[in-house]
Amino acid sequence: MARHGTFTTIEVRALIRRARVTASSYAAALAAGNFAMRIRTPLLTATLVFACSSAIAQDTPAKPRSAQEIIDDAPASDWRTLDPANTLYLELATGRVIMELAPAFAPAHIANIKALAKGGYWNGLSINRSQDNFVVQWGDPTEDEKARKPLPKKVNAKVPAEFVRSASKLAFDRLPDADGWAREVGFSNGFAAARDPQKGEAWLAHCYGAIGAGRDVAADSSNGTELYVVTGQSPRQLDRNITLVGRVVQGMELLSVLPRGTGPLGFYEKAEQRVPIQSIRVASDLPGSERVALQALKTDSKSFADAVEARRNRRDDWYKVPAGHIDVCNVSLPVRPIATK
Repeated sequence: MARHGTFTTIEVRALIRRARVTASSYAAALAAGNFAMRIRTPLLTATLVFACSSAIAQDTPAKPRSAQEIIDDAPASDWRTLDPANTLYLELATGRVIMELAPAFAPAHIANIKALAKGGYWNGLSINRSQDNFVVQWGDPTEDEKARKPLPKKVNAKVPAEFVRSASKLAFDRLPDADGWAREVGFSNGFAAARDPQKGEAWLAHCYGAIGAGRDVAADSSNGTELYVVTGQSPRQLDRNITLVGRVVQGMELLSVLPRGTGPLGFYEKAEQRVPIQSIRVASDLPGSERVALQALKTDSKSFADAVEARRNRRDDWYKVPAGHIDVCNVSLPVRPIATK
């Protein structure tokens, strides 16, 4: 038997019948000039009608909030401001790509990448590869190692591979669902990540927008000069095989629409096909007026957890079957500009 608040369906119907009878009695009392009945009956009728309405209203479930509504309502304390010292600006003729670095996962590579940017290494170089459903890659296209652009000062020609980190030293906001590539997945310092508690290891996940350091066959053959961004379906098979250094937070559309290379692995075969890089700079090296102030939703916040759950189980009218599952690479991290007064 259905219950409406503190009443059963049968009890609600009985209350309605009594309200109708009372209203009829009130009309009769008015005709007979019964003053006491005139006062008491309207109050009783109003009370019964209110009780019935409240009982029925309590049985109507509140409409669940969408992920976007949850994000829009997130308090200021649930947002973090991106650190300009760990933010890169890739300037193209079509606009700016903003990248957030992950020093907790790849400190040696990050130090090199920031030194490369400060030394103007990529200025005037190019995007040389756009492989369909995979990556966009940039660096020096010169094949002869000796003819390549010299490294700026404070840049190490060789750095260690940084495929995994000690999980004990990293905060980890775990997602509830299983993953085919790792024992556990979630977010660490705002980045999509995975970990193996048995081995005590954690690593960044190759999700859409992830930034990696290209390498040769040797594990320690990357130094940050060749970087790529995932522009296709998440190639998680690369996890723990290449050093990931960060992610794109704004401007992915400038990379994902680049013409696909026609050479092997999507490399451009002709120099004129390459996309010129105007500059790559560390945001903290720019005056405040030239920066883009952004905030990301904290992955250890209630707002983030609620938004993830709203996406795991979509309950809006369009969805007929809630999935009850979400992949770590399908959780986009909300980013917003800092409101200025």
